[in-house]
Amino acid sequence: MSIREISMLIDGEPVASQSGNWRDVVNPATQEVVARVPFCTLEEVDRAVASAKTAFASWRKTPLSKRMRIMLKFQALMREHTAELAALITEEHGKTLPDAEGEVGRGLEVVEHACSITSLQLGEVAENAANEVDVYTLNQPLGVGAGITAFNFPVMLPCFMFPLAIATGNTFVLKPSEQDPSSSMRLAQLALEAGVPAGVLNVVHGGPEVANRLCEHPDIKAMSFIGSTAVGTQLYRRASDAGKRAQAMMGAKNHCVIMPDANRSQAINNLLGSAFGAAGQRCMANSVVVLVGEARQWLDDIAEGARNMKVGPGSERSADLGPLVSPAAKARVEELIASGEQEGARLLVDGRGVTVAGYPDGNFIGPTLFAGVKAEMRIYHEEIFGPVLCVVEVDTLDDAIAFINANPNGNGTSIFTNSGWVARRFECDVDVGQVGINVPIPVPVAYFSFTGSRGSKLGDLGPNGKQAISFWTQTKTVTSRWFEPENVSSGINSTISLG
Repeated sequence: MSIREISMLIDGEPVASQSGNWRDVVNPATQEVVARVPFCTLEEVDRAVASAKTAFASWRKTPLSKRMRIMLKFQALMREHTAELAALITEEHGKTLPDAEGEVGRGLEVVEHACSITSLQLGEVAENAANEVDVYTLNQPLGVGAGITAFNFPVMLPCFMFPLAIATGNTFVLKPSEQDPSSSMRLAQLALEAGVPAGVLNVVHGGPEVANRLCEHPDIKAMSFIGSTAVGTQLYRRASDAGKRAQAMMGAKNHCVIMPDANRSQAINNLLGSAFGAAGQRCMANSVVVLVGEARQWLDDIAEGARNMKVGPGSERSADLGPLVSPAAKARVEELIASGEQEGARLLVDGRGVTVAGYPDGNFIGPTLFAGVKAEMRIYHEEIFGPVLCVVEVDTLDDAIAFINANPNGNGTSIFTNSGWVARRFECDVDVGQVGINVPIPVPVAYFSFTGSRGSKLGDLGPNGKQAISFWTQTKTVTSRWFEPENVSSGINSTISLG
């Protein structure tokens, strides 16, 4: 099998990096090297930014209708190439093909939303706000934007950034994760095939040095980040200190509350999928279940369901979860599982040591379940980013809400109940930015904004929906009055022509 050499994308063309620092991209199910990706030089990053800056001068003046037509073509190409994109995701990330296809679908939703740019970017007008004075607003692009994404959604996360950024008239430099870059690169190529002009979308690769350069570059006006809390906090501060508009979607510890009146089979099945799907490697995973009152009697069923989930390579559609992205990720999760045992949690299901026939070198960990988890334990207060579910038991809904609100993160939470009163009470009182009611992973459809809160987010505007339009544009207010010409008697009015 040939090994792909990942290129940069600069000024509409694939460009081979001259960097001497390259990283292997590895299939996590086999440890086979499938690609090599460069850690670009700072000169190459500057070249990409310069291309975007040059392209902005004309792209910002491109009619909304033309940008819309490009987005329409882009969504059609994404739909046509879903299987190809999903296969690349699975090969380099490890998630199952159904998961990968679902990821492409969620990214596609954002592009479909961007197709409505002709109505999304409208301003406001007050005719005759004062004596023959009109006031109106223009929502204009900022300039060059940058996006830095995590490995766990190599298609969806870039879609959370560049489609709306360029649809609103900005140009863009994307730095996808170096762990699984091929699907991100293919996505960018499809955007060019759809008609995105040269320089409007550029792609570079690398680690902290490249990310820092994007945050500090004087020609970049806005930066969007999705990834870990430690990295996001650092990059957000760096970008903000450099005077840029910035947003950072970061870590999480999401809770799923199960009330005793919930539909038992639906609640458990949804919980297991949300906790262990993608091997728990998603910021919206339900990594903590809070069993309220008599729902604690369902613990044995939850454990049995976890034991029955199938671990396998992502290429096998019958698998419920695939491998972790890297040996380092596997080692970290195993170390956290060990810490849970040491700190007194009850290990009901142990996913360590799982074997998958034909894949002896895969980074596999099976579903893991802890009961008796306390807030001070590492497995609770650290984001594990693996297939580990922590069980907390409380007496009342009030106890559940208080427990969730005491956690510093606020990305997402969900509740399973058949009571409208309970659901409404929960959505009103829980201090979390995204709430699911009988929905396990409450990521809203793309024409609503992603609204994680508290420790899970920096910046007041999130990706997608109306907030993304606000993030990628600046409002210009025009106050206008026109006077009648003084030489009316000379007949000048009769000569005024719009032609």
